[in-house]
Amino acid sequence: MLISRELAQAFNQQIGNEFGASMQYVSIAAHFHQRQLTLLSRLFMEQAEEERMHAMKFVQYLLDTKGELQIPQVAAPKPTFTSAEDAVAAALAWEQEVTRQIGALMDIAVKENDYLGQSFLQWFIDEQLEEVVKMDRLLGVVRQSGEKNLLMVEAYLVHIEKAK
Repeated sequence: MLISRELAQAFNQQIGNEFGASMQYVSIAAHFHQRQLTLLSRLFMEQAEEERMHAMKFVQYLLDTKGELQIPQVAAPKPTFTSAEDAVAAALAWEQEVTRQIGALMDIAVKENDYLGQSFLQWFIDEQLEEVVKMDRLLGVVRQSGEKNLLMVEAYLVHIEKAK
């Protein structure tokens, strides 16, 4: 086995966290879809798929390192949001929490001198900076636009996409 029991257990928990995040992003996407904010809805559906992909990276790593895969029960997502700001703030809070979680996983890998685990987790650490910045900027744009001007947020998303 190329992974310790402690790190494998922590990775299993993270798999559940990532699948839970995927479902939460589906819920956020639905919030925007119901308000006919197509680009915001699409952004969060894409985010949901990205979180599912993250979970699957952890699954594959456990399989590759011969760790025991034990996917935990996934918590139900928050079903509704009071506003666009509430929905995006929830996404930002989640990304900040995931950053903390990934840091805790890295702490275990470092403590155990698990260089394979550290290398694997470095990708997630880099990814979290991108995710937190993206949600923080989006929340700022939502707050500046206000609830009555969310079409400006959609225009912002078009501008961001064109800038890529």
